[in-house]
Amino acid sequence: MKRSVLLLVIPLMVFVSCTKGYREYNSDSEFSDSVMKWAYIFDPSVFSWNERLRELQWFEYVSQDLKGITVLSTAENIETHYWESQFLSKAFEEITGIRVDHKIQPEGNLVRDIMDQIENNNYHYDIYVNDTDMIGTHLRMGSVVNLSAYMEREGWQFTDPYLDLDDFLNLSMGQDYNKNQLQLPDQQFANLYWFRYDWFTRKDIKQLFKDQYGYELGVPLNWSAYEDIAEFFNNTRIDGKRVYGHIDYGKPSPSLGWRFTDSWLAMAGVGDPGIPNGLPVDDWGIRVENYVPVGSTTGRGGATDSPAAIYALKKYLEWLNKYAPAEARQWEWSDAGTRASEGDVAQRIFQYTTWLSDPSFHRPSSPVTDIDGSPKWRLAPSPHGKYWDPGMKSGYQDCGSWTIPKGITGKKRAAAWLWAQFCVSKSVSLKKYLIGGTPVRFSTVNSAYITKRMESYGGLIEFYRSKAQKSWTSSSLNVPYYSSMSQLWWKNIAESIRGVSSPEETMSKIANEQDELMSRLQLPLFSPEIEHSLGEDYWLNQNGSPKPEITDEPLPQTVSYEKLLREWRNEL
Repeated sequence: MKRSVLLLVIPLMVFVSCTKGYREYNSDSEFSDSVMKWAYIFDPSVFSWNERLRELQWFEYVSQDLKGITVLSTAENIETHYWESQFLSKAFEEITGIRVDHKIQPEGNLVRDIMDQIENNNYHYDIYVNDTDMIGTHLRMGSVVNLSAYMEREGWQFTDPYLDLDDFLNLSMGQDYNKNQLQLPDQQFANLYWFRYDWFTRKDIKQLFKDQYGYELGVPLNWSAYEDIAEFFNNTRIDGKRVYGHIDYGKPSPSLGWRFTDSWLAMAGVGDPGIPNGLPVDDWGIRVENYVPVGSTTGRGGATDSPAAIYALKKYLEWLNKYAPAEARQWEWSDAGTRASEGDVAQRIFQYTTWLSDPSFHRPSSPVTDIDGSPKWRLAPSPHGKYWDPGMKSGYQDCGSWTIPKGITGKKRAAAWLWAQFCVSKSVSLKKYLIGGTPVRFSTVNSAYITKRMESYGGLIEFYRSKAQKSWTSSSLNVPYYSSMSQLWWKNIAESIRGVSSPEETMSKIANEQDELMSRLQLPLFSPEIEHSLGEDYWLNQNGSPKPEITDEPLPQTVSYEKLLREWRNEL
């Protein structure tokens, strides 16, 4: 992953330069200089001045016996975590006396470290910001701290009285089957449909599209419409310039796997209805019975090699080759992350919203903004494939969450837990959102400060305020061993990109390799029990997933963006 850069809304220099003058707010000796200083700096905040003072004073008081401890923590390399490392760690140390070494590294390295620590007891860090994609591993191995139990028992005195768990947007992503909190959200970002609203609403472009395709240009609701729009823009010059109707990435690397395990199959309609991930077949195509994975192949009742999964891969390959820039085959997720900001892309079906914090999407000189920096682009739900049914998962949210290995005990655990809470505290969360664009709290996205600036986020705030966002979830609790299983995807999909294997061969290989890997696992809880195959014909004639082939393409459907916003706002 490539480090993103700071959102221009609140430059970092403002935080540093504003440390002078905080005394004018309160000269009461009840609060220390460090508490008053940082309460002043953490503005804007959803907390009032006095609430900030009280929360930060609590951190100062509760850590008195922990001064001098060093917490080693780690997170993946996105801007949110760079800010934690370079800025919040300084604030935390000044207030608590606890030093934090917050190492930023690629996600693949982080996953390797946490797996080595929880499996082999080799110490690397006291606490990790680890994606909840690994919740299925953690709940089965029982090797990370049960935060619910910790908060109720020995960790109660170190639990922020202002933490307010009900204020978290998607707390359930870090919970096991019994709703125990194993991971506490630190940041999250969704994948959504991104498009050039200015082009989609231009009368001449709209008329040209309708003349060619017979329906209105708008936000595509299904893949048929997305494909038409991609074809249209690839064959249309906008103001004399060549543009693209689609962008993606295809370089062999772990991020190619994320392209698929981050809900591409769910968007195509591979699994069953049911939030968060589909039941009994989830968005990886894994069938579970009583929380136990029983198979990925169609013959075992799974869907990783089903007609719907093969269709998903075929569409990815077709669009990558026909509508995306030729160099996209050599991009990773980081290369494609800000590519749409260059001004020659009409739409993207699968935009990780963390990249939208980059100044290239906001600066007045950008080709995708007006002269005042207002976005010419908008965000909407990604369209669905032809196998998708209402009630199914709609997309993916990355939810990086604080995770403490069980081997971290005593004062080290307490200090690490305080650091995690500080980074998601109400005093801090709004400021952190302005930097990284990765919210975790309702109070952040519903704040008056953000309400006044909603238009600058191109629909992202409306999305997070809607009930719909609950249909965007991380990888399933049913994925029993994420670190190894996720590796199977990108290596095999790369073979299809190269033309070495067909989509049918690729998805069959992934499904069989998943089942083979799961059959070898011997986990303490809900360990996979791979069933004998009953044959594809048997399962394709049952209700639900795996689903038989649909040969016809559905009619394309679009909707106006204004109607979509009204739906998000529950006005329809």
